Amino acid sequence: MQGKKVSESFTVMNEMVLPNDTNGFGTLMGGRLVYWMDIAASIAACKHSNLPCMTASIDNLSFKNSIKLSNIVHVEAQVTRAFNTSIEVYLKVWGEDMLTKHQYESNEAFFTFVALDANRRPKAVPPVIPVTEQEISLFDGAMHRRQIRLILSGRLNPDEATEDLKNFFVRK
Repeated sequence: MQGKKVSESFTVMNEMVLPNDTNGFGTLMGGRLVYWMDIAASIAACKHSNLPCMTASIDNLSFKNSIKLSNIVHVEAQVTRAFNTSIEVYLKVWGEDMLTKHQYESNEAFFTFVALDANRRPKAVPPVIPVTEQEISLFDGAMHRRQIRLILSGRLNPDEATEDLKNFFVRK
């Protein structure tokens, strides 16, 4: 199967924070942001695989800055690495005050998707071809992130992980 460049999956999604999207503090509800991130990540995974994809996991999601009512939300998503049937997607989110044009980082995260065939069974996906320094760095770190996800979900024994992760999870 021929690989695909990271740039082929790059997706940008923009939304305006409306009153119905906010909490009692006048800022974007976290659940609404995760919803938008999931859509952008799914689009990136589908662009990479040319298959329907289902969310398998969401890594730690920490909020650096809240996004206020009437601000614009920019969600960028790109595939970082593909394994057999799973695809890791990196997301970065900014808020933008439209009046001042001030942009600020809100959060970033990694989502994992599984590509599915017509019978909703996992299907093999093309490998990722990283080109830029950032793409290569994200690609190289993906194996560790994958092993951490698998260990935390109980699907990988820490003894089977790479040495640096094994030392982190296994008590001697």
